[in-house]
Amino acid sequence: MNNNRAIDRRTLLASAAALLATPSILRAQVNTGVVSDPAVRRNISSFVAHVWEDHFDELGKGIILSDTNTRALQHWTADGEMRIYPTSVPLTDELTRRGYTEVVEKRVNPGWAPTPSMRERNPEWPAYVQGGDPINPLGTRALYLSWQYYRIHGTQDTRKIGRRSSNGCIGLYNEQIEEVYERVPVGTQVKII
Repeated sequence: MNNNRAIDRRTLLASAAALLATPSILRAQVNTGVVSDPAVRRNISSFVAHVWEDHFDELGKGIILSDTNTRALQHWTADGEMRIYPTSVPLTDELTRRGYTEVVEKRVNPGWAPTPSMRERNPEWPAYVQGGDPINPLGTRALYLSWQYYRIHGTQDTRKIGRRSSNGCIGLYNEQIEEVYERVPVGTQVKII
C-alpha cells in the first residue's frame, strides 16, 4: 500500500508540472515569427538585424555594422550576402567610439601593445605581446580600422563574447574572426553603433 501512495504522489506531481508548463508550450506554438510578437522571447531576439541601407549609400567592397547594445556584428559582402556574429564590446561608453570608419589593414596573428591610456589604468600589463602568444588579447586575426587603436579582432578568452569586456575594440571568437577576415577586403566600410 505504501508503494501505491508513492506512485500516486509521483503521478500527481508529474501531472501538476505538465499542467503548469502547458500555457508556455502553447504560447511558443502560437509564435507567428514576427519580430514584434511579445509572447515569445528567445535568446536570439537580442540580435537586432539591421538593414545596411539605413546606414550606408552603397555596399561598395562590403559593410561591417557592429551594434554595441545588442553585441552583434553584421557583415555584408559586396554581393549582399550577410552573416551575423556575437561580439564582445567595450566595458564602458567612455571607451566606446561610435561612427563611421573603414578597414585599413588586416593582420594574421597580430602583436599587441596596450594603448597609453590602458597602460595608465593597468601599469602591470606588459608593454608588448607577440602574435600567437596565448595571452595576446587580439587572438588569431585583426582588422585594423582608420581610428587609431581600434580593432575588430579575435580573442583567446571566449568568456568575453556577449559581454562588456574590452578596452574599446570589438571582439569575436577566433573561428569567427578568421571567417570574417577571409571575407573582408581592405576598404570595407565599418559603422559602430
